[in-house]
Amino acid sequence: MDEKLLEALKKYWNYDSFRPMQKEAMEAVLAGRDTLVLMPTGGGKSIIYQLPTLVDDGLCIVVTPLIALMKDQVDRLRRMGISAVAVHSGLSSRQIDIALDNCIYGDTKFLYVAPERLSSEMFRLRVDRMNVSLLAVDEAHCISQWGYDFRPAYLKIKELRRLIPDTPILALTASATPQVAKDIMEQLEFAEPNILQTSFLRPNLSYSVRETDDKEGQLLRIINNVPGCGIVYVRMRSTAERVANFLIEQGYSASFYHGGLPNAERAMRQDEWVSGQTRIMVATNAFGMGINKRDVRFVVHYTMSDSLESYYQEAGRAGRDGERSYAVILKATDDNNRIVDLFEKEFPDIELIRSVYHELCSYLGVAIGDGKEASFVFNIYDFCRHIKLPIATIHNILKLLQLNGYLTLVEDCEHPARVMFLVTRDELYQVKMYSEKEEEILRTILRLYTGIFSEFRPIDEMEIASQSKHSHTDVHELLKRLWRANIIRYIPTNHDPLIFLDEERLPARDIYIAPATYSRRKSLMLERFNHLLHYTNEERECRSRIIEQYFCDKMSEPCGICDNCLARKRREKSANLNYEEQILSLLATEPMTIKEVVARIAGNEQTIIEAIRHLTEKGTISAEGSKLNLKK
Repeated sequence: MDEKLLEALKKYWNYDSFRPMQKEAMEAVLAGRDTLVLMPTGGGKSIIYQLPTLVDDGLCIVVTPLIALMKDQVDRLRRMGISAVAVHSGLSSRQIDIALDNCIYGDTKFLYVAPERLSSEMFRLRVDRMNVSLLAVDEAHCISQWGYDFRPAYLKIKELRRLIPDTPILALTASATPQVAKDIMEQLEFAEPNILQTSFLRPNLSYSVRETDDKEGQLLRIINNVPGCGIVYVRMRSTAERVANFLIEQGYSASFYHGGLPNAERAMRQDEWVSGQTRIMVATNAFGMGINKRDVRFVVHYTMSDSLESYYQEAGRAGRDGERSYAVILKATDDNNRIVDLFEKEFPDIELIRSVYHELCSYLGVAIGDGKEASFVFNIYDFCRHIKLPIATIHNILKLLQLNGYLTLVEDCEHPARVMFLVTRDELYQVKMYSEKEEEILRTILRLYTGIFSEFRPIDEMEIASQSKHSHTDVHELLKRLWRANIIRYIPTNHDPLIFLDEERLPARDIYIAPATYSRRKSLMLERFNHLLHYTNEERECRSRIIEQYFCDKMSEPCGICDNCLARKRREKSANLNYEEQILSLLATEPMTIKEVVARIAGNEQTIIEAIRHLTEKGTISAEGSKLNLKK
């Protein structure tokens, strides 16, 4: 089996050896053992389920929360000649039907699926007829209520597991504390505990915290001293716009990104940053998930995250190619108090939860006693503007309402691109701006979609690419150009959340939030936040060691490249120079033994001996017999 794994590794990925922990995890999976793999971002988690599936009979079902990641993985596998499909909200019923049938009757090896799809009758009936050899759960921390990114839809995975009881499960995550890891295994009903864990250290990533009341000045110093592209994270949309405009005024290629931007604008800004047209992206935490850009050289947190888990994930977007990169937090003198106040405001009291539930149902147009099992496309940013509350507060309220069974929030739902022409058909062809390739794409669009000159029509960019025999990128770029030229209105594929009402609308006074879910969630949020404060306030401990101890409950060697390690090296160098001066001063009076020198100098004995060795190697002093002498 080892030979088969290495052969497939070379054939499909052109690698000659495994990364740490990959081989052990694959062997556990092939032996039929339930396995939880804890491995940092960029550690090669996907190969752990892909390679065993390729050398074994059967299909691998991969549960993952992000449609963008799903599509990226499916596209990569197909480019390697491996059959893979994805099932998510952006597909029609017919497309899902075909994909699931291919998993039963075809040669499909990988089925990627969003957790919300697991409970559908169409999916459950098909799974029973599939030859499933492995169930892989990506971002497995989402199943734990004690994790920082709990997604209740993940709890449906245990129902899927009961349909395929003899299939081993592989859970993967880059961020789980020991408590969360234990909960993951319990929620997924592991036959026995089995954790494989690599270090959470990122040897090429230098962490630092800079205390400053001139954040703009510090940001400019970082950008000037670190070549390459980067991300600047902020908490507020207004801050994202202000900081990006400041950088543009200073002559830098920068843009901003937040959930309040129109979908077309967000897609374009992200594309321009990924392709290298924009150097610096200033963004809220809505940016970054599902983006696989390996050459990010710096991630700066202009304002702090709300937990060490989210900080580790966001900072970890730097340096995925293994080259030296930097993760910096800019911290003002009053940031601690400001963030504590923000935490208190963001975590809602019970009356506010009831009030927001009432406003939400009215916003969705649901009457009291109505709405059970109804679903709605939900623009959370528009709702925040409507109700005049921060998005973090709304997120916390929706999570609590979901934990108590009133609704389900599905955050990553794909809605198809839509287009409407603003010119007539004759005017369209009078515009002299099309290449031969673009004309072929245009003709394909007009042939496939009727009524597109009078109303918005959903379009499938992949189908247009296939029919016109050009790439998806060609189609996307043409649509963007037509939009900028005011020839079409274009709404790209977007990911507005969906709200499902699990129960009929109740009067606000009847909303009951179980004390256990409320108090436990608040205490866990506060605990995670306090760990982040410890990280930012610590001035001597290696920052990588703080992260490793938090996630692994063990101490590693100092990284040597974080700000605290570099400061320690400077202190030691200064101390060594001081010791060397004292040693030379003593030997100027008379020769002495090493023991006599050590006895006459206050300080660490080993460090003094190191200073003596250094002076000897430089030739400044010599040893004659048992005595040390100054060299003439």
